[in-house]
Amino acid sequence: MARSYDVIVVGTGTMGMSACWQLGRRGQRVLGLDRFAVPHSMGSHHGHSRMIRLSYFEHPDYVPLLRRTYQLWHELERGSEWSILQATGGLYLSPADGVIVPGCLRASMEHGLDHELLDQAAVGERYPQFRLPEGYHGFYERAAGVLLVEPALHALHRLATNLGGDLRGNEPVRAWKADGQSVTVTTEKGVYEAERLIIAGGAWSHELLGQLGVPLSVTRQTMFWLPMLDQEGVRSHPLPAWFVEYQRGHGIYGFPELPGQPGFKVAEHVNGEAVTPEGVNRECSDADWHQVQGKVNRFLPALAGQPLSNSVCLYTNSPDGNFVIDQHPHWKNVTLGTGFSGHGFKFAPVIGEALAQLALDGHTPLPIDFLSLSRFSMHPEN
Repeated sequence: MARSYDVIVVGTGTMGMSACWQLGRRGQRVLGLDRFAVPHSMGSHHGHSRMIRLSYFEHPDYVPLLRRTYQLWHELERGSEWSILQATGGLYLSPADGVIVPGCLRASMEHGLDHELLDQAAVGERYPQFRLPEGYHGFYERAAGVLLVEPALHALHRLATNLGGDLRGNEPVRAWKADGQSVTVTTEKGVYEAERLIIAGGAWSHELLGQLGVPLSVTRQTMFWLPMLDQEGVRSHPLPAWFVEYQRGHGIYGFPELPGQPGFKVAEHVNGEAVTPEGVNRECSDADWHQVQGKVNRFLPALAGQPLSNSVCLYTNSPDGNFVIDQHPHWKNVTLGTGFSGHGFKFAPVIGEALAQLALDGHTPLPIDFLSLSRFSMHPEN
C-alpha cells in the first residue's frame, strides 16, 4: 500500500532540501527522496564553499531574490546555530570591454547597491597579490562573502527533519505520474502518493523532466585548494572573495583561506567537459590542474603552488545560463527547479521558498517570471 504525504520532493540536494525546509515551515507532511545519501558529494553542492554576492552581473533581476536569500540564510543560521555566511567582501576584475564589472555596475545602479569602482592602480595598492594586464579595472562590494557548504546543508537537513520532513537517501526514483489532483512516485523501495510533487533533480533532471523539451547540459567542473606562497602579503592584505574575467564572460574565482578548509580555493567559471552524471570522471588529473594553473599564474602568482586538494562537481546548464523555476506545463501540481548553471547555491533558501509557494499556492510573490519556462521558444512534447 502506497504511503501518503502532502508533498514529495525528488532530489534533496541544495534546492530540494531547501524546499523541504520551507514546506515544513508551512506545516506540510514532506517526503524527500534522493538516489544518494542526504547530503552527498555526487552532484553540485559539495566543495566546502560557494560565493554569495549582491551586485549580480548575470542579470539585474536576480538582485531582489538575492536580498531575500540573504535574509533567509541569516534565519537559517539563527534557527540552526550553525555559522554559514562569512562576510569577506567581493572583488571582481575585468578588462574595459569585459562583462563582469559593467554587469555588476548595471545591477548596482539599477538597485541602488553600495559599491566601489577601482582603477588598476587602486587594485594593485589594496590587493598586491594580483597581477593585472593593462586595461583591467575592479569592482568591490562589501556585501559579498562566502557560504560554508557543509554547515549549510547540515542546517537545512536538521531544520527540515525537525519540522517533520521524512528525508530518505539511497532511494532512486524510477518513475512518477500525475493526474492534476495527485501524484504517485515509484522508487526502488516503494510507491508513494501525495497531492503535490516538486522535482529538483540537479544533474539528473533530464532523466526526470526530459519531456519538457528544454535541453539541459551537464558539465564536469574542477575545484582546487592551493597554498599561498606569499604569506606576508596575505597577512598585510587579506583577500576577499574574488573573480577575474580572462575571456568575455569566463573567469577564475577564489576565496580566502577559511577555518577547516584545505587552502585557498580556486576554480574556473566556464562550462567544462560535457558529461553524463553516471559516466563522469570524478578524479582530477594533471591536465585539469594545468588548465587552471596557467590562469592562476597569470593573475594571482602568489597562489602558484601545487594543489593541496581537489574535487569534481557538476553544473546543470540551461540554454541561456539562467535558472528554470516553474510549474510543469501539463500538471499544475508538479513544480520544477533546474538549470542552475553553476551559480545557484547562493539562492538556495529563496529558491526553496519559491518552489514551496508554487507547489502549495500555484504562484509566488517572488519576482521569478524571468526564470519561467515561457522564455523558451521550444514547445513541450506531449
